[in-house]
Amino acid sequence: MASVPSLASTLQQQLADALTAALPDAGAADPLLRRSDRADFQANGILALAKKLKGNPRELASQVTAAIPAGGLIKEIEVSGPGFLNITLTDRAILETLAERAADAEGRLGVPSAPDAGTTVIDYAQPNVAKEMHVGHLRSAVIGDAMVRILEFTGESVVRRHHIGDWGTQFGMLIQYLVEHPDQLGHETEGTGAASEGEAAMSSLNRLYKASRALFDSDEEFKARARDRVVALQAGDPETLAMWQRFVDESKVYFYSVFDKLDMEISDPDIVGESGYNDMLEETCRILEETGVAVRSEGALCVFFEDVKGPDGNQVPLIVKKTNGGYGYAATDLSAIRDRVQNLKADTLLYVVDARQSLHFKMVFETARRAGWLGEGVKAHQLAFGTVLGKDGKPFKTREGVTVRLEDLLDEAVSRATAVVREKAEKVGLSEEEIVENGRYVGIGAVKYADLSTSAVRDYKFDLDQMVSLNGDTSVYLQYAYARIRSILRKAGDAEPVAHPELELAPAERSLGLHLDRFGETLDEVAAGYEPHKLAAYLYQLASHLTTFYDQCQVLSEDNAPEVVENRLFLVELTARTLHTGMELLGIRTPERL
Repeated sequence: MASVPSLASTLQQQLADALTAALPDAGAADPLLRRSDRADFQANGILALAKKLKGNPRELASQVTAAIPAGGLIKEIEVSGPGFLNITLTDRAILETLAERAADAEGRLGVPSAPDAGTTVIDYAQPNVAKEMHVGHLRSAVIGDAMVRILEFTGESVVRRHHIGDWGTQFGMLIQYLVEHPDQLGHETEGTGAASEGEAAMSSLNRLYKASRALFDSDEEFKARARDRVVALQAGDPETLAMWQRFVDESKVYFYSVFDKLDMEISDPDIVGESGYNDMLEETCRILEETGVAVRSEGALCVFFEDVKGPDGNQVPLIVKKTNGGYGYAATDLSAIRDRVQNLKADTLLYVVDARQSLHFKMVFETARRAGWLGEGVKAHQLAFGTVLGKDGKPFKTREGVTVRLEDLLDEAVSRATAVVREKAEKVGLSEEEIVENGRYVGIGAVKYADLSTSAVRDYKFDLDQMVSLNGDTSVYLQYAYARIRSILRKAGDAEPVAHPELELAPAERSLGLHLDRFGETLDEVAAGYEPHKLAAYLYQLASHLTTFYDQCQVLSEDNAPEVVENRLFLVELTARTLHTGMELLGIRTPERL
C-alpha cells in the first residue's frame, strides 16, 4: 500500500501553496509549521516574509488565509498576534487519515518504506571472548538492536556486525594452559537449555582463565611458554589456531545464551571479530604510510591531528602500528572500515560504542577520510552512550564492588517482574505458564525500556523497583495499556472497530487521534538522528493520551450510539497496533493479557 501522508505534511503543503499564490514575490517559502497548545498547529513563517517583503505581517497573513481552500482539511484558521496562523483541523480529516492508516494491508500503519534508502553497517553488541558479559555490555546491545529494527522498518538495508574481542596476547596464556590441561575446556550439554548450556560454557571458561592466570603469575617457565604461544598464534600455527577456535566457539555458546535472555537475535555470519581483519592489517598500514597519512614516530606508525593534544601541549597520535611491530586497535578499526565500505558497499557506518571511546573514533574516522576510505557519500557516526549507574549515582556494581554480571541483572529483573505479574494474575485469569512467560517479557522489557527511554549519551540510574512499576514512564505502563485495549476488544462482542468520519470528536478523542497520526513523523526523526529515546517518549505520550481518553470517553457504554462505540473501538484498536509496532521496534514484547 502507498504511504499515508501525515496531517502535518498535508497541511504544510497546503500552506506553502497558499503562500505562493497569495505572495508570489516571496518565492518558495516555508510556513514554519509547528504543533501548538492554542490550536492543532501554528504557522510562524509569515513574520520572516513580512520583513523580506516590507509588508504588514497581519495583512499578509490575511491574504494567505484567503488563498487557502475552504473545507476538507482545515476547520478554522485564525490570525493571531503579529501574524501567526493558529490552525484547527476538521474531525473528518483526522478520522479519514487514521482510517487510511488502519487499512494498510502491509501492517505498517501507512508509514512509508523508502526503496533503496541505502546500506548501513551497525557495529553493536561487542563482548569479549573468554570473558563474562557485564552490565557495561547492556547499552550497546539494547540500543544497537533497536536501531537495527528501526532502520530496517524505514527501508534501510542493514548489515549487523558484532566486533567481538577475539584476539590478543591473553590468548597465549589461555591456549598454553589448554595444551597442557586438555580436559579443562568443555561442559555437559545433554538435556540442558540454551541458558544452562551458556552458563556451563562460561563457568568452564572462567575456571580455565583463573587457573591459567594463577599459573602465569607464579610460574616463570609457563609465562615464557605462554609468550611463545602468542607468537605461534600470530604466525598462524595450525594447532594453536585450532585451540583458539575452541575458545571462540565456547564463548559463542555463552554469548548466544545471554542474547537469548535479552530476546535478541544474533547470527553467526554477523559475528566478525578483531581476528576477521588480521589479513588486512599490514596492507592498511602500508597504504597509510605510502600516502603520507601515517608517519613513523619513535619507531611506531602514527597519525597526528592538530586538534588532539595532551596536557603538555604536544599532539597525541593515533598509533596504528606499535614500535614492537604489533598492531593497535586503530589498525583493526581502519581495516574494518575498508571492508565495510569496499566489500559491503555501505554508505553509512554506525558504531554503538561507549562515549568514553569518542576521541578514538574521532581520530579513526578522520584517518579514514584522509586515506580516502570514507569518501563522498559515505558517513561514519558514533552513537555514543553513557554509563549505567547504581541508585547511588556511581557506576553500577555489586555490594562487594564488583561489576554486575549481565545474566544476574536480567534474572533479577525477570524475578521482580514475575512477582508483579503474579499479583494481578488471578484477576486476569493467567495460567502459571502465562505468568512465567509474561514475567520474562515484562522484566526484559523493563530493562530495555529504561535504557532506551534515556537519551543514549546520558548516564542513567539502574533502579529495578522503578523499572517494573505500573506507574510512570516504564515499559510495564505501556504493556498494560496494550493489554487493557486487547481486553476491551475481547469484551466488545459483535461490535467492530469502524471509523465514522461523520462524527464530532470529543477533546480526548481528538488528542489521541492527532498523536496517532504522528507515528510516522516520529520514526523519521528517530531514524535520521539515531535517537530511539524519542520513539520511547512518543509511545509513553500515546499511552498517556489513552489514559485521558479512558477517563473522559466510555468505550463500551450502553448509553453510546452504536457508531460511537465502533468509532471508539477503532481509536483504541489503532492505538494498540501503534503501541505494538512501536514496542516491537524497541525490541519489547506486548503480551495480550497481563
